[in-house]
This record gives sequence, C-alpha cells and structure tokens, in this order.
Amino acid sequence: MTDENKTPDSKDVAPQRLEEEALETNGHLVGQITESKYGRIKHISIVGEMEKSYLDYAMSVIVSRALPDVRDGLKPVHRRILFSMFKSGIHHSSAYKKSARIVGDVLGKYHPHGDSAVYMALVRLAQEFSMRYPLIDGQGNFGSIDGDSPAAMRYTEARLAKITQELLKDIGKKTVNFADNFDGSMQEPTVLPTRLPNLLLMGSEGIAVGMATKIPPHNLTEVCKAILLMLKKGKATAQPSPLDGEGTPATAGEGEAERVINSDPKLLAGDFTSDIEFEEIMAIINGPDFPTAGIMYDFNAIKEGYSTGKGKVLIRAKAKIEEGKRGFQIIVNELPYQVNKSRLLKKIANLVKDKKIDGIRDLRDDSDRTGLQITIDLKRDARPKVVLNKLYKFTDLQTSFSMNMVALNSEGTPQLMNIRQILSEYISHRQIVIVRRSQHELSEAQKRAHILEGLLIALKNLDDVIATIRASKTQEEAKEKLMKKFGLSELQSLAILEMQLKRLAALERQKIEDEYKEIQNIIAKLLKLLSKPTNILKVLATETDEMIALYGDERRTKLVKSKIGEFNEEDLVANEKTIITLTESGYIKRVSPSSFRSQARGGKGSKGMTTKAEDVVKFMLSASTHDNLLLFTNQGRVFKMKVYEMAESSRQAKGTAVVNLINLKSQETVQSMLILREEDKDKFITLATRKGLVKKTAVKLYSNIRQNGIIAITLNSEDELVWGRLTGGDDHLMLITRNGKCIRFSESEVKSSQRDTKGVKGIALKKNDYVVGMEAFAKDADKPQDARKKHFRQIFLVTQNGLGKRTDLSGYPLQKRSGIGVKVAQVTKKSGLVAAARMITHNHNEVILTTKLGQAIKLPITNKSIPTLTRPTQGVILMRPKTGDSIVAAALTVTEEVVEELEKRG
Repeated sequence: MTDENKTPDSKDVAPQRLEEEALETNGHLVGQITESKYGRIKHISIVGEMEKSYLDYAMSVIVSRALPDVRDGLKPVHRRILFSMFKSGIHHSSAYKKSARIVGDVLGKYHPHGDSAVYMALVRLAQEFSMRYPLIDGQGNFGSIDGDSPAAMRYTEARLAKITQELLKDIGKKTVNFADNFDGSMQEPTVLPTRLPNLLLMGSEGIAVGMATKIPPHNLTEVCKAILLMLKKGKATAQPSPLDGEGTPATAGEGEAERVINSDPKLLAGDFTSDIEFEEIMAIINGPDFPTAGIMYDFNAIKEGYSTGKGKVLIRAKAKIEEGKRGFQIIVNELPYQVNKSRLLKKIANLVKDKKIDGIRDLRDDSDRTGLQITIDLKRDARPKVVLNKLYKFTDLQTSFSMNMVALNSEGTPQLMNIRQILSEYISHRQIVIVRRSQHELSEAQKRAHILEGLLIALKNLDDVIATIRASKTQEEAKEKLMKKFGLSELQSLAILEMQLKRLAALERQKIEDEYKEIQNIIAKLLKLLSKPTNILKVLATETDEMIALYGDERRTKLVKSKIGEFNEEDLVANEKTIITLTESGYIKRVSPSSFRSQARGGKGSKGMTTKAEDVVKFMLSASTHDNLLLFTNQGRVFKMKVYEMAESSRQAKGTAVVNLINLKSQETVQSMLILREEDKDKFITLATRKGLVKKTAVKLYSNIRQNGIIAITLNSEDELVWGRLTGGDDHLMLITRNGKCIRFSESEVKSSQRDTKGVKGIALKKNDYVVGMEAFAKDADKPQDARKKHFRQIFLVTQNGLGKRTDLSGYPLQKRSGIGVKVAQVTKKSGLVAAARMITHNHNEVILTTKLGQAIKLPITNKSIPTLTRPTQGVILMRPKTGDSIVAAALTVTEEVVEELEKRG
C-alpha cells in the first residue's frame, strides 16, 4: 500500500498525528485556547514543544557557551571576564584585585551563571601550563600541573596580562558591535577587536550538543608569519557602492568624509582572497606549540589535521638517559600537553608494582620552581631504552591530541574549519575592525575640525564676537546671534561661548591654527586609507609585524617530521665531513674538523673535549654525515645508525651517552665503530677480538639490522670484540698488540662465515697482552703506485707517552696467521705501551691525537711533523702529555678532494 492510500487507522501513523487526534477526541484542538479555573490554557503538542525547546537549548549551548568565535577565539564567558576587567580598570599596569571581586562583577553585569564556572574559566586563563600565552596575570595559587585545585577566589588576585591589551585595543572606537546584557541594563561586546589570531594562540576545548571542539595552541611568531604571507599573496576586491532606490549614490550631495563615514564597513574593506597554497602555510606553521613543550611526531598526520580540520597529534615527553652514581637514570623534563604529573607518577608506580615494567629501582619528583623534572632510577641490570619504550607505551609519557577545529564563523554558524579558513576569517575580521576604527577616527576628526573652524572664525572677528556676546541677555540669545551673524552651527557657537579667555592670547591662537592643520592632515590620511581596500591590508600587515616584535618567541614543542621509529630526514641534512668521538664510559659526539687547529709536533695540544672524571677518549674516526655508522659492542652485537642522527657538538662538549642512541644491555659497551657506504655492499666486515681471534662476514648479511641490534660474532668466555674493518676478500690483515707485536697475514686464510659464529686465531698472544688495533689493506699496498710514490700506505703508530712514527708497509713481512708476529716498535718505559695504530694513505692530511684527560692536538702528515722510520724504532715526540695523562686515541682527517668526491657520491 502506498503512503497516499494509507488510512488513519494504519499502525505507522506519525506519533504527533496520533497525539493531535487524541486531543481532538477529548474535545480540544492543538493550538486551541480554552478558559479554566486556572486561567487561559493553550493546548499544544508535547512532541512539537519538546523538539522546539530542545533545539533552542542546543543552539544556546552551542552559540552562548561551548564554542569559541573564530574571530577573537573566545567563548562568551572568557570575553565577558576580559571585558569586565577592562572596564573595571584592572589592566596589566594596575594593581592586582581579588578574584572574588572580578567574578562578582562578571556575574552581576554580564554572565548570570554559577560563580565556580566563572572562576574556573578565569583560572585557566592564568595557568601557564594550560595557556601558551596566558591572558590573565594571576597572583596566588592558581592550581598546578599535578592537578591541584586553585585556592578559593577570596584568596587569589588577578589582573589582565600585557598581551591581553591587544585583544581589547580600540574597543572604544566602535570597532565591534555591542548588545544588551542579560537584563538590558548594560552593553557588552559581541566580539573583541583583537589584534592577535587568538583562536590559534589560545586554543579551545568545549562540548556542545551534538558537536565538540578541540583546537590546540600555537606559536605566535609562526601564525603571524603565515598571516603576513597570506596578505602578501592576497588581494581585497572592492565592492560596488550602495545605491538608493533611484539608482544614485545614497550619500549624494554630502562631502567625501561624510560619505566614507556613513558607508558600510564591509564595502570599504572589500572581499579578501589569497592565492596561498596549503603547503606554504604548513612550511611556516610547524604544528601546535604546547605550553608544556614535549616532542611531536608525524608531520604528515599533522598536515592532514590542518587540511581537514580533524586529525591527531602524537606527543611524547622529553626524556633522556643519563648515568648516575648508582646506574642509569631516565630524566623527564617536559610532559605532553594536559598530562597530570601526579597521576603519571602513580601510574608508573603501579606498573612497577604489577611487574608490567621491570628495571625501575626508584621513582621521584624532583620538580621545583626552576622547572619540571621526574627522575627514574634504573637497576644495574636494566636496559634503559627498553624501559623508556615501555613507559611510552603504557603511560602518558606518550599521548595524542585529537584536533577538531570547530568554531563559530563570522555569521555565528558552527563550522568545521581548516587552517586556511581560520586565518582568512581572522583577516576579514581585522579588515572590518580597521575600517570601523578609521571611520570613527575620521568622524571624531571631522567634529573637531568643525569646532576649530568655528573658533578660527571667532578669532578672526574677535571684536564683533565679543560685542555680540556682551549685547546678549542670555547664553541662548548669544548662541542664536552668533549662529545668525557669522553663519556658525550650534556646536561651533557653544564652543565659542565655552572658550576660555586665555585662548585669546597670541600663542594660544597659533595653537588653534596648528591643531586645525594637523586635523586636516589626519583627515586626508584617513580618507586615503579608506579609499582602497589594499591600504587596509597594508595596515594589517604592519600591525601583525608589530605583534611579532612585541610578543614573538621561540617554539617550545619540538617537531620530528617522521613517524616514531622512522628516519627519513637525509634529504634535509647537508652531506659534510665530520669527526666522531667515543669515550671509554660510552659518550659519543660528532664535531666539525675545523674545531681543531693544526699545531707543530711536540706541543701540549688544545682542550679537546669535556669528559667526566676518569673518563677516557678511546676512539675517533672521520666520516660524512650521510654515511651509515656501525657500532660493534664488546658482547659481539652490532647496531646501525646514520651519522647525522647524532647532534653536532662543540669540541669541548661531553657528548651524548651512547645508550640514548642504541639499546645496550647491562655491562655492554661500544668497542668499535665502522663507516659503511653504498659502494661497500660487495665487501666483507672483518672483526678482531681482544684475545686475537679474527672473523669475516659478507656485508650483505648486515643489511637488516634491527633497532635492538643483531649478533655480529659469537664470543668465548672472557673474550670481547675490539675492532672491525671493511675488507675486499683478498686483502691483507694486520693485528697490533699493546705490548708492541704485530702480524700481517692474508685475508684468504680466514674463511667467510655467518654472523653468529666464532672466529679463528689471528695472533698468538703472550700473557697480559691483547689486541689494540687492526688494519686491512690491499695485498699490493706496499708497492709504489707510480714512479713518484704519490700513492702510499703506511702504518702510523703512537705510544702512551706521545712518541710516534710512520712506517711503510714494506717493513712488515707477510706471515701465516696464528703466529706470534714481529716487533712493531721499540716499547720502553720512556715510550710507554702502544696506544693506537692506524693506516695512513695519500687521502689523509692530518692526524688528531687525544689523551685520557681530554687534551687534543692536530698534526699535519708531513716528514717534519711525523717522520717515516723503520719498524723496530721507537719514534719521535709528537705530543707531550701532562704528568698522569697519556695518549689513548688517534684519528685521521681526509683531504678536501676526497670530501668533494664523497659529496658527489651523496
């Protein structure tokens, strides 16, 4: 049966129709008014009344309570608090006033709701951990990041913050519309004329009926720069002038100033449009900037949120791993936005109690007035990176902020907006404000010019004016005579009658003439300003620049553009040479080679780096920032990372604990580092252990190195990995020991094996001796490459006490592996044991020596600085360590030609 054929008796008749029929059955119709003993009764449909009342309530909540206005970024309660304080004179330069007084004024004049709701809104505007730019300057207890409640309003005091004056600037110049308050006794602004894009700066949260908003705070400098770029790439198209019913200008016959003053501000402002691309905005605004700082991840997800109005921002706390007196510590200095610190500590404690997180020995809150700090002490056998990752997974050290950028547009309609729409709405609002301000100033200037013209007429006819006034019996008569005799208006006549006698002096008359000229200039400037919409945009750009100069600051929240666990920033990093340094206690850093200056041999060196007490610099190598860095540990594992992932440090910096970069086990340390490039994929990695074992493995077996590392060699008990080198398959290997022995043998004697295998014996060691260095080179490297011996291979050796030399490879005989080797140098008490041995080629131009106390010296590789001597000799003095100090490491720098070649390979 079709709808048209259904009878009223059908079961699916609308409920409202059934109700109406019931009313009709009882003898009354919907809408009918009847008389009763209670008075006149209007019969209505309960369904219709519920629908109407609920919609009215919903719109009231949406418009008057929960959603901010896109133009000033404020909800009605915030706007009323700020306006009430402004009208009461509680400015940033005045004394603090009791919060109870402020709340009382707001309740009595503008916002008839609960006092606690108003007070909590005021409190949030004053909290530095809630507001990126607090709008209220509070004095007293306004709550804490631990979730502590603020003190009662009778105990706290407040005043407007300095930045808030920019939200209320020019409000007395008819820049915004005013409406009656709740009882019609006063007027309140419907929006503030704000000179700042406050919606993005302040952020907003609210739950209405059927919709909600959640907008994060942003950095003022970034948002204002985005506005400036929009203005630069935008234009304002003028609209046609309003016409009267006859098709002629509505203000025809009036002066130019009057026509401009009476024009619709929207017509003078014009329609603003901008050609700016979304990507250009995102190049300036790098995402939210939270007051509690933290670290954001995944820029692509952030951009999606800004383009659609909805998205998620992943935030992590800023945490670092440090070595304390009793082991490693995790130090947290910044938390994600809106995380309750007290609840976070309880959550961590419960996770430890429930054994969901192992390795935490102690937990404490070390926060004070200087800043936030949570200290997590770890057990000695704990793996710091594992513990930190579990904290990110199970606690609010990692959270997400769900963006839902809903606000009331300029028409008062709720709308989901993207970043471009929000900025455009703000610009359009500021255009109207500037026009209305200029119209008001023009009107006031016109009024003043009119009065000054009357005064000038009076001064020109001073005697006649005085005589006319003296001949008049009353003020009213004098006013009428002046108007009739001199052609003055009523305002001009009154101004003449009120003029003081002192204004008749010659200098005072000159002041009137000067003021009149100044007023005329102001009128001309305002007329010029209002003649073209583009002039309005120029004023807006100037004011925006002023806001950056006055209130701009650095971003707090750091942005990592990739997702967590991903690294794809290589294209953004310059490919340049660098030096990587590793200390005995596990601190790693990279510095520019220019940090070291060349000196003559025998010098004391310069301060190389700041180390902890008893720390030792044990390893240095030269690399390019785009290279892969393999880190081999004493327990036979290997980790991989990009060189640029280490932040560049100064020469004196201590560096970063390597445990912050890779996931080390208890008692595991990095023993060797190796640079791996794309062209090395067909080579081998040959390893040497402390006990003289040697093993080689194909580079391709190291292609997939997990974040937690992989096994590079299986070690015997009491042995550890000490060195790694890239080899070609038929190279020669050389092992150098601490007691001055060395052995050179063919790589072919070492069979290639899988990663998780043991090695074979490379050198037979005597008691208390161990391997300190390993080199790999081509089998014919000891032969001259050309007649001039331009290409060469030499072993550079330096002892603990600073004696060193260069020796040609031809001085080291080829032997079978597993022998005792030959003497590499004359080791004596004067020279000390062997500290380091490195291969020098024609590509190297300088050597850097470092001592255990952090002294460093940079020597050119010349015969004068480092002479070439025979193998058994002791060497010459290269560096004179201080008493108690000794050489511990040597690094080589490459020539500029080699660096340029590396950059070309990129």
